[in-house]
Amino acid sequence: MIVDMMSRPDPDAVLAQVRAQERRDARGSLRIYVGASAGVGKTYAMLLEARKLASSGTDVLAGVVETHGRQDTAALLAGLDLLPARSLPYRGRELPEFDLDAALARHPALVLVDELAHSNVPGSRHPKRWQDVEELLAAGIDVFTTLNVQHLESLNDVVAGIAGVKVAETVPDSVFDGADEVVLVDVPADELLARLKAGKVYQGAQAERASNNFFRKGNLIALRELALRRTAERIGDDVRAYRIEQAIAPVWKTDGALLACVGPGDNAEHVVRNCARLAGQLDCAWHAVYVETPALQRLPDARREATLGVLKLAQELGATTAVLPDGEPAQALLAYARSHNLQRLVLGRARAQRLRLSRPLHARLSRLAPDVDLLEVGAGAATRPRANQESAGAAPANPNRLRYLWAGLIGLGAALLFSPLSAWLDLANIAMLFLLVVLLVAVRFGRGPSVLATCVCVAGFDFFFVPPRYNFAVSDVQYLITFGVMLAVGLITGQLTAGLRFQAQVARRREARAHSLYEFARELSGALQNEQVLESTRATIAGAFGARAVLLLPDADGKLLVDVTDLDNALPGLDPGVAQWAFDHATPAGHGTHTLPGSPLFYLPLVAPMRTRGVLAIAPDGGRWLPLPEQRQQLDTYAALAAIALERVHYIEVAQAALVSMESERLRNSLLAALSHDLRTPLTSLVGLSESLLRAAPPLAANERETAAALHEEARRLGTMVANLLDMARIESGAVRLNQQWQALEETVGSALRPLRQALGARSIRTRIPADLPLLRFDAVLLERVLSNLLENAAKYTPPDATITIAAHVREDRVDVIVSDNGPGLPPGREEALFEKFVRGQQESALPGVGLGLAICRAIVEAHGGKIAAGAAPEGGAMVTFSLPRGTPPSLPEPNPLDMEVHDE
Repeated sequence: MIVDMMSRPDPDAVLAQVRAQERRDARGSLRIYVGASAGVGKTYAMLLEARKLASSGTDVLAGVVETHGRQDTAALLAGLDLLPARSLPYRGRELPEFDLDAALARHPALVLVDELAHSNVPGSRHPKRWQDVEELLAAGIDVFTTLNVQHLESLNDVVAGIAGVKVAETVPDSVFDGADEVVLVDVPADELLARLKAGKVYQGAQAERASNNFFRKGNLIALRELALRRTAERIGDDVRAYRIEQAIAPVWKTDGALLACVGPGDNAEHVVRNCARLAGQLDCAWHAVYVETPALQRLPDARREATLGVLKLAQELGATTAVLPDGEPAQALLAYARSHNLQRLVLGRARAQRLRLSRPLHARLSRLAPDVDLLEVGAGAATRPRANQESAGAAPANPNRLRYLWAGLIGLGAALLFSPLSAWLDLANIAMLFLLVVLLVAVRFGRGPSVLATCVCVAGFDFFFVPPRYNFAVSDVQYLITFGVMLAVGLITGQLTAGLRFQAQVARRREARAHSLYEFARELSGALQNEQVLESTRATIAGAFGARAVLLLPDADGKLLVDVTDLDNALPGLDPGVAQWAFDHATPAGHGTHTLPGSPLFYLPLVAPMRTRGVLAIAPDGGRWLPLPEQRQQLDTYAALAAIALERVHYIEVAQAALVSMESERLRNSLLAALSHDLRTPLTSLVGLSESLLRAAPPLAANERETAAALHEEARRLGTMVANLLDMARIESGAVRLNQQWQALEETVGSALRPLRQALGARSIRTRIPADLPLLRFDAVLLERVLSNLLENAAKYTPPDATITIAAHVREDRVDVIVSDNGPGLPPGREEALFEKFVRGQQESALPGVGLGLAICRAIVEAHGGKIAAGAAPEGGAMVTFSLPRGTPPSLPEPNPLDMEVHDE
């Protein structure tokens, strides 16, 4: 019965297999002919199989087949339906390419597509041929194709190291692993070299180049090994899938994987290290499993930690580890081996004992599974046999003796309690009452106490109820049979009850873990603040592991913040340095790790998909932390959920901030546009009226003329501000369209200086523009606005006798335009901030302006594809530099000599 239950397939695996089969039924099937290199006969084998299918009535279409001039391969194409190639232009030539659309329209049952790793000609629907194959499969068309092992993506660097040639055309391993069938076409290296010399691989000079470079015997042998190994891995997946589908229990010895049986004995570490070395010699995978029986659960903490430390060592050595809660180690180990198709079990040698109450583990394994190989490892050099040392399958002594005392007292009390019933009940019924007592003791105290209770009950039944009473003499020999049956039934009942009790405990623990994960995920799904994530994680860790925990989150600079004010949740022994190391390296540290293992706390980084979001520091109550693999997996799951929740909260805050910023920017632009449009007309009227007053006839009086001039100047300044507001609103909304023309920069500089004569006053203007400055392509109106704003800023923040310089420097790919002065300079540390909107050089200033000039300059320059920056001038003062791309100016027509002569005349 137990063996049948162990051989039952995993329902989840069977369901996944059924769903995968349904998906495969809707798609076409893919067969890949794989080989070590060109010339092994992949295309030849593919065409042979295609001809067989075509002769049996299958609709076969040769989509693309590369014969490379091989006559025997080309002969196999005779009689097959050939798909005409599609011609595509490339660098002045017409290149043939696979016609995917024609193949889909033809929709045959099978398409032959040679060279799966081929790169398509630019202009094709897909850049790679394997993508064409994927579309054919999605349309329900079967595909035969070929592939060399060096074209697999995972082996690209390996092949480059062997052959010294990096293959450019690769195929993802998922395509190879997802193929319905893989056929290995193999040829020895010497035979392949003979084919190359005979011209059956490449022709002419190409064959000579191949023999001198890629086709060397060492390369071919190494590539052949890669092809064999990679194909074996792919077929191994098929074997495992078939075993699951067919519910095959016996181990098939198709793989050399090992299973190390870890027990509580002192030689467990020796077993693990030997298994690791053996797996390395065989170049195979290996597993390490610890079966935790009810007796092993009651091991002293030191012994239990040592055993789990061995399991952790196995994981570090490359093993897949697991802890299996089960009452029978042999059955649990065999169930695991059969589910993973592990053919060799490695276990420690059992110590010889004078009196053995149970069969050793290797004997039970041999009896249950004679098809599995057992490798027994001797004791290590550091092992010291002890008189009371337990073997891997034997139960150690029980430290809790009170359970046995209670079991004996309950058996004796039951005998005393049932003694008055002998006058009313038959002995058989009284025996049933004693069996009930044994059952209750097994449920409450476990297997060992139930055995003791059985013996006490049998003795009490004999002493108090079997005649002659009150002694252990037996008058009827038949009562000996009763005693034997009663003892056997009691032992069997106690054994089964204790086993069911243990399984129920395991099921309750698993259910509790699953429920805890569900509750934790549900709580985190509704968390909108970091504090909620912190509190939920702290409470969950405390409830699941009985441990205190805190979450340390980083600041903007990546430094973990330790809240010293939260004394209620502070952990004694918390080391910020260890936590920061775990955060920076995204690696656990502290107790139970290789980094500062003496720390009393365990530090687990919270690694999210984008970055590490914090560190979880755990201090187990009682000072011990038992790193069971299942507990560690559960803890890692908690950490992953917390990290994802923190990342989600972070991006919620980012999204909210971005939304607020977008709405603020939209509102600001709307206000700018509204104000600029509404103020522009009255300001234009003010400028016009003030100018009319200045030109009135007869002229105004001196004081009236001075008032009119001030009114005109302020109206003009206010008009400039409104124009800046309107320009900024138009640039932000994207309504500005550049009218770029090839023109001279010095003309735009002159246009910007003319209207600023009054604003510049007595300041000296110097221009240092090279005479051979090339033409630049820009919008003259907008670039004039840039220069005007820069010159106005220089005039505002420099003394009346200052010097303003306009210079230009030609670079390799750009032209730098510099506007500098010798005034007081820019505020230190605010060079970049000055280009933001509504930011001024002085926070409180009597100078007019709203802080939009430099922002408009940046927007215009960046619209031209350039950059702008501010800094200190070499001779002191401020300097603003903006660059424009040089480009290639149009060539001017050569002058006609005849026209020049006529002009001279």
